[in-house]
Amino acid sequence: MSETATLNRRLAADPLTRSKPRNYYTQVLRRLRQSPSAIVGSLVITMMVVLAVFAQQISPFDPLEMRSGPPFTAPGVPHLMGTDQFGRDLFSRVLYGAQLSLRIGIISVVIGLFIGTFLGLVSGYYGGWWDRIIMRFIDAMLAFPGIMLALAIVATLGSSLTNVMIAVGVAYIPTYTRLVRSTVLANKEEIYVLAAQSVGARTPRILLRHILPNILAPIIVLSTVSIGTAIISAASLGYLGLGAQPPTPEWGLILNQGRSHMRQAWWISTFPGLMIMVTVFAINMLGDGLRDALDPRMGE
Repeated sequence: MSETATLNRRLAADPLTRSKPRNYYTQVLRRLRQSPSAIVGSLVITMMVVLAVFAQQISPFDPLEMRSGPPFTAPGVPHLMGTDQFGRDLFSRVLYGAQLSLRIGIISVVIGLFIGTFLGLVSGYYGGWWDRIIMRFIDAMLAFPGIMLALAIVATLGSSLTNVMIAVGVAYIPTYTRLVRSTVLANKEEIYVLAAQSVGARTPRILLRHILPNILAPIIVLSTVSIGTAIISAASLGYLGLGAQPPTPEWGLILNQGRSHMRQAWWISTFPGLMIMVTVFAINMLGDGLRDALDPRMGE
């Protein structure tokens, strides 16, 4: 029997080369709807996004307006979360802070996702000296904890929201690179890749049209969870004074401004801290639900 006939028989028997059933994505959505963690996480994240998008319409005061009320006003009416030391409405500042925190988290993850995925695809597929060079670079980055690497980048580039996004995004590159590389190594010897190579498909097409779609599930899950940790990292930099600068209403910066007034005005640090906790918790719950829904072992 010829090699072509043998390959065709292997292709017919390999489930990875067969197209996914039409109801595959329906099954994924059904699993998500059956996951309590995914439902709760999705509802909370949707609420946060709505508050962030319509912050201008919802907030009763200008977040930068001083003396919108007496300084250190306790939560009540009309200042639902009280005021800070400058008389600024804390509820309005927290709402606008949601815009910044979600934007930082998403853009940071996108930076790490695209660069890390590219490096992981190249390293895992080509191997050889490409793999050695890329992985030694990644090992050097992993020698520093993520937050320390972000601190070093912000200290070098300067304190600003843009530099925080870049710093946090760069800190995520090793995570995505190692994940993508490992999944590519596990998939590049599969029969569907050999089939694409045998018909003369170019390497970019093999990577983008054949390998990448088969490794999307772990990337999607990691990206979802990474948004939460990126928000925490950005808030940490803001708390240390290396992120957003006053009077920007960013959650980490508000926490920093309220830490010296905890005894007389606990609400200044408490409410932005609660927003960070709730947002990150909801994102992690959604990530858990996505992991269970996309896990091929959960298939029926």
